[in-house]
Amino acid sequence: MASALDVATEKLSNLGIDASPPNLQKNLHLLTAEQIELAKILLETGQTHLFEHWAEPGVDDEEKKAFFDQVTRLNSSYPGGLASYIKTARELLADSKAGKNPFDGYTPSVPTGETLTFGDDSFISFEEAGVKEARKAAFVLVAGGLGERLGYNGIKLALPRETTTGTCFLQYYIESILALQDANSKLAPPGESQTKIPLVIMTSDDTHSRTLELLESNSYFGMEPTQVKLLKQEKVACLDDNDARLAVDPRNKYRIQTKPHGHGDVHSLLYSSGLLNIWREAGLRWVLFFQDTNGLLFNGIPAALGVSFTRQYHVNSLAVPRKAKDAIGGITRLTHADGRTMVINVEYNQLDPLLRATGYPDGDANSETGYSPFPGNINQLILELGPYIGELTKTGGAIKEFVNPKYKDASKTSFKSSTRLECMMQDYPKTLPPTARLGFTVMEPWLAYAPVKNNPEDAARVPKGNPYHSATSGEMLVYRANSLILRKAGVQVADPEQQVFNGQEVEVWPRITWKPKCAITFTGIKSKVSGSCSISQRSTLVIKGRNVFINDLSLDGALIIDPADDAEVKVEGSVQNKGWVLEPVDYKDTSVPEELRIRGFRINKIEQLEKN
Repeated sequence: MASALDVATEKLSNLGIDASPPNLQKNLHLLTAEQIELAKILLETGQTHLFEHWAEPGVDDEEKKAFFDQVTRLNSSYPGGLASYIKTARELLADSKAGKNPFDGYTPSVPTGETLTFGDDSFISFEEAGVKEARKAAFVLVAGGLGERLGYNGIKLALPRETTTGTCFLQYYIESILALQDANSKLAPPGESQTKIPLVIMTSDDTHSRTLELLESNSYFGMEPTQVKLLKQEKVACLDDNDARLAVDPRNKYRIQTKPHGHGDVHSLLYSSGLLNIWREAGLRWVLFFQDTNGLLFNGIPAALGVSFTRQYHVNSLAVPRKAKDAIGGITRLTHADGRTMVINVEYNQLDPLLRATGYPDGDANSETGYSPFPGNINQLILELGPYIGELTKTGGAIKEFVNPKYKDASKTSFKSSTRLECMMQDYPKTLPPTARLGFTVMEPWLAYAPVKNNPEDAARVPKGNPYHSATSGEMLVYRANSLILRKAGVQVADPEQQVFNGQEVEVWPRITWKPKCAITFTGIKSKVSGSCSISQRSTLVIKGRNVFINDLSLDGALIIDPADDAEVKVEGSVQNKGWVLEPVDYKDTSVPEELRIRGFRINKIEQLEKN
C-alpha cells in the first residue's frame, strides 16, 4: 500500500512540471506529507517563486524545513488558511487598483445612541446598572504594539499612566477591573461567592514575553493568575504585487516576509481559543474590548456597560463628541441601496467625501451643537456575548479586511514596498444582520479619552487647539479629569496654569490621583468627600487606600495617604508645605529615563506630608 508521503508526492507531481520548480522536486524527500500538501497549496496559488532560490539537497536543509514550519503557522493561524488569504488579497488588490470605493451604494446617516453628561441622574443610574452587570463581564485588552512610535522602547502597557505615582497602564487597568469586581461583590446576596472577572490580553511576538514578565514580576498586580489569559496573534504574509505573490524576506530567502495583521485578529483568537463558550457556560453576558494606552477609559466603563444592559445593545461603541474633519473616525449608520444596513466606524478622510457624494453639500460639518453629528470612535467596544458567539460561528472569527498598498506611480502596477491584508477590531459589525441592535455611548472627552500614541516631535507639530495625544498630554489629562470629578463632587479645585513641555502647551491642574479601589464610580467619589474642601493649583494629592474620607481639607502642597488596605482614614484640616514641583527635561537628553523624556518633565519631590 502506498504511504501518505507517496500519495502526497504523487499529488504534487500531478500539478505538472511547469508548476513544480525543479528545486522543490529535488528536495521533496525532506518534507512530511503535511508539508507536501502545503507546497501543493503554494503552487496552486501561484507562489512558485518561493522555491526558485532553493539550494541543492544537502545544502541549507534545516532552513528549508524551517520555511515549512513558518508556512504551517501562517496557514493555521488564518481563518481558511493561506489559500483563503491569497484569494482575498487578489480580490482586494484588484479593487484597490481599480479605485473601487468600499462605500459605493451606501448612504450615511446618524445612528441612534446614548449621550451621557457626567454626574447627572441619568449618568449615575447607568453607572449603577453597569456595576450590577460587571459580574457578567469579561475584559479583552488589545496590546500587540511596542512604544517605538512614542519614543519608548518598552511595551506600551509598561509606560506610567502618570508619574506622580508611577502606576503603569497595565496596573491601572487591572486595579480598575478588581475595583469593579469589588463594587459588584458588595451588591451580591449574602453567601454568594465573589465573581472573578476574566481578563484576556492579546499580545504579539513583539510584546508577549515582556507582557508576561510584567505580570509575573508584579504578582499580576493583585489579580489571580487564573483570571488572566494571554492570546498571541501571529503575523500575516506580505504581498509583493497585484497578483498577491508572497514576499520573500529580504534577510532570508527561506522565509516569507511577514507584518502584523491588525487588532481585528482578536476576534478569531477568542473564537479559536474556546474561551467564549467557557464564558457563556459560566453565565457571562458581556465582552468589553479596550486598547493599551487610554488612561481615562475606566471612568466611562461602568456607565457604558449600564447603557448596553439598559438599551439591550448587541454592539455598543464608546465614543466622544467629534469636531468635523477631526482626525478621528466617525460612527456612522450606512444603508445600502439593497436594504443592508450597518453601524460602523468610517475614517475621517472617507467620511467627508462620502457625505458630499450622498446629498450633504457641506460634507463633514458641525451641527448647531458645535460638534459633528457623527460621534468620534475611540475603539472601545462592548459586545453581547450570545450574539457575538453566533456571528463568529458563521464567520470563523474572520473580520472584513482591507489592503493599503503604496504604489510606485499612477499606473498602480507595482508597490514601493510589500503590503499585506489588515483588519480592525471595530469592523466586526460589518457582517452583522439587519436585526442586530447596534448603538453607541458618547462620553465627554475630558472624562474618558486621553490616548497616548504620538512622540514629542510629532506632537509638537500638531496645530494649536488640536489634541496632542502624547505622553505629556495623556498625563495632564488624567489630572484634569480627576480635578473636574472632584469639582463635581463639591471640592474647590483651583484653575490650571498653562505650561509648555516638549513644545506642547498644556493645562497643568493639581496632580490628583487615587487608586481605583478608592472609588470606581462618581457615587463612590461623592461618598468620600464632605464639608468644605479646597486644593490649590500647585498641590499634589495621592490617595492609595480603599476607605479614605476627606472632610474640610485645605491642601496647598503635597499630601500622600497610604494606609493599610482596609483601614478607615479621615483626612481633615489644613496642609501646607513646599510640595512637589514639575521640572522641564529635554526629550533629547539621554541621561533622563525614556518614560520621563517623552513627557518633557520630571517631578521634584521637595516636601510632602505622608500619612501611612
